[in-house]
Amino acid sequence: MMKVRLLLILSSAFMTACTLMPATKKSATQPMNSVRLATLYDVAIYESSSKKRVSLQQTAKALRDADVVFIGEYHGNHASHWLQAQLQAALHTSQPKQILSLEQFSTDKQAELNQYLKGEIGEVALIKTASAWPNYKASYRPLVEFAKQHNSPVIAANAPADIVRCIGRQGESYLSKIKLERRQQLAKQAFLNDVDYQAAFQKVMHAPSGATSKAQSALSNSYLAQLSRDNTMAESIVKALKQNPDHQLIHMNGAFHSDNHLGTVALLKQRLPDIKIKVISPVRLNADKSKNIPYDKGDYVYLLKPLPDQYANDAERSAAFKSMFSQARRKVCE
Repeated sequence: MMKVRLLLILSSAFMTACTLMPATKKSATQPMNSVRLATLYDVAIYESSSKKRVSLQQTAKALRDADVVFIGEYHGNHASHWLQAQLQAALHTSQPKQILSLEQFSTDKQAELNQYLKGEIGEVALIKTASAWPNYKASYRPLVEFAKQHNSPVIAANAPADIVRCIGRQGESYLSKIKLERRQQLAKQAFLNDVDYQAAFQKVMHAPSGATSKAQSALSNSYLAQLSRDNTMAESIVKALKQNPDHQLIHMNGAFHSDNHLGTVALLKQRLPDIKIKVISPVRLNADKSKNIPYDKGDYVYLLKPLPDQYANDAERSAAFKSMFSQARRKVCE
């Protein structure tokens, strides 16, 4: 049983760590059950400092002076993707010099992304050659098309998935085995750390009681893999801002990468201490009627309905994760 539980944890770490939900401090404020959303596409935005509900246009106006705006998402929740597209357009109105930065493309696919933006290849080729996420058409196409329409740079910000996966297996030593060209697809400081982020990660991805040293080592490597993502995205943002001065950059990522100003946000702040960053974080409406809105997750939080349960029971979930883990294991590392 312990082996199955650890398998689920490690599978989740390698493939879905960007959507993990760290614990947040409870705020003695408005309960979430007072918020009414009609459909799965609806959101309710709250300004955290005032704890007041605001419109999308009010949010965009307040964010116009930020250097970087992080818009966290729950992957595949189209309320998140709707909000991202609407904010992208609203922010562009007040600051047309805009950069779109995406977790959903990795640095080794920047050339293919640039080819698409220039009209040198079509969308089918982009999806295939740039290894676009399976939900690209429904979730990220609107963002890329808006940027393309307005000649805005689009940054493939994330670390290559195969390198991240092998760091998760072998740890930091893996980088000494790859060619310089591949190493340069990661951040120079790929494992720059933030202790608060590490604590949040460990709290969510804790090992089962009685876990072996091997299991503990695997979990440690999974955190290094996570850091390689966050640091590469942070460094990609730094490069984009230097190449495009006086631009506002909006970065889309899974919520765990930016919630509570941790992850990519904290690591970007270490690189550029004076940068003005704003974070918008998603919050699922909870069935727990006593739970209050966790305003500390971001400068703004947006409430959305949860998606249907993916699995009906533990056995179904276990089988799905075992299948994913098995497929990942078949991919070899150098």
